[in-house]
Amino acid sequence: MIVPHLGRALAAGLLALALLAAGCSSAPTKSEAPDATAEKLYREGRDELTAGAYERAIKLFERVEGLAAGTLLAQQAQLDMAYAQWRSDERATALATIERFIRLNPSSPALDYAMYLRGTINFNENLGLLGNLTGQRISERDQRASRDAWQAYKQLVEQFPNSRYAPDARLRMDFIVNSLAEYELGVARYYYRRGAYLAAVNR
Repeated sequence: MIVPHLGRALAAGLLALALLAAGCSSAPTKSEAPDATAEKLYREGRDELTAGAYERAIKLFERVEGLAAGTLLAQQAQLDMAYAQWRSDERATALATIERFIRLNPSSPALDYAMYLRGTINFNENLGLLGNLTGQRISERDQRASRDAWQAYKQLVEQFPNSRYAPDARLRMDFIVNSLAEYELGVARYYYRRGAYLAAVNR
């Protein structure tokens, strides 16, 4: 079973959103312009993110979000912060940041990306380092993250069927369904081997 490629879609999403934020802040009126300091801090945060200095990037994006509240720049900083939190192994914090973004920005042009990132964080939870080192299959691990990922991707493809992220989300949904089927079959076999036939049938 082939796992859909992760990095390309996320990298494209981050770049597209960064360009959107930059475009919306070019030649603005004085009253609409984000604080120049916020723009400078955002550029520094992007540099740190690109360099893999996630903790420093997170701190910079937090400052940008406060200084440029209510702007596309603040939205972009929040999404970049969620990505940096995830890459620094702060999965729960990253998901909380995304949930806050979705709640506060229901009409954001980046809402589809936020949903995609939410699904991908959960999807990648089942492809972690420990499983790779032990050779453990996804179908043998706890499936809650897989189910959460499937729900996030489902919301994305239903709400934004023409999104650039929808095709990859559909592939990942298929992968998750196959993984969950393997998991249920494995549990049923476990009960059957131990003589718990009713439990096996109920799986």
